[in-house]
Amino acid sequence: MDKIAVLIPCYNESKTIKKVIEDFKKELPEAKIYVYDNNSKDGIDKIAKESGAIVRYERKQGKGNVIRTMFREIDAECYIMTDGDDTYPAEYAKEMCKAVLERNVDMVIGDRLSSTYFTENKRPFHNVGNILVRKLINIIYKSDIRDVMTGYRAFSYKFVKTFPVLSKGFEIETEMTIHTLDKNMGVENIIIEYRDRPEGSESKLNTYSDGFKVIKTIISLYKNYRPFSFFSWVAGILALIGILFLVPVLIDYFKTGLVPKMPSFVASVFFFMGSIQSFFGGLILQTIVNKNKQDFEIKLNEYQDKFNVIKNKS
Repeated sequence: MDKIAVLIPCYNESKTIKKVIEDFKKELPEAKIYVYDNNSKDGIDKIAKESGAIVRYERKQGKGNVIRTMFREIDAECYIMTDGDDTYPAEYAKEMCKAVLERNVDMVIGDRLSSTYFTENKRPFHNVGNILVRKLINIIYKSDIRDVMTGYRAFSYKFVKTFPVLSKGFEIETEMTIHTLDKNMGVENIIIEYRDRPEGSESKLNTYSDGFKVIKTIISLYKNYRPFSFFSWVAGILALIGILFLVPVLIDYFKTGLVPKMPSFVASVFFFMGSIQSFFGGLILQTIVNKNKQDFEIKLNEYQDKFNVIKNKS
């Protein structure tokens, strides 16, 4: 088992990967640095090997697919995840590792948004998207996460080995954040400086399509992790629509004693039935989720025991 593993998922980052590896080797000389090449066509694997990194490959395209493989293959007491584009300074890595190794934090978030992100990042829609996603998650989960979509994080062994990676692309960071909040794991925000990509280095993130995927992921995970809350909202909306259809029918009935708007009455009945089904469906699903949380806590204990055994052997 490694003491510290630096994980760098890469796709065509040959212009910056050498500097990133050298910076982390300088700051964390005891760490092993893993570069995962995700079908790059610019010779990044050769550069990474020459710079002293361990190079592995993931053929399924997408950052989520790379991280899934990383988490499965590597055992470490502390994991540092960063990007290969030299936007995250390595000098914060020691503090992030300290939070995991000494304070038993499960996930450390490198918070860009509280420092230089909005002045360094030249893509205004990225800025708006980051703020929107952060506010949405903090409202839903009543949390204080400062930067949901940062790619600079530190993890404990317990988090890495119990995190079910479902996302394939850039929405993986959002999934990590929500999973940590839902499972009540230890989270810490550490403010870092952010620098924009150097000239000639291009972002792989599409503002609109990837932004839509992130929002979709938030809604999907909200439904999966908090079904009673989600379906209560659905039930409330359906009931409101049912009331809107029913009110004119009731007005006519009290005036004439007749129901001339029968289609509206039938529609209102169907909306009320849907509302009731949504409410009780959410209640049943929440019971299942609560049972899964109990099983997850048992699983955490098992992985903690496994971690202690592996650590003692190494």
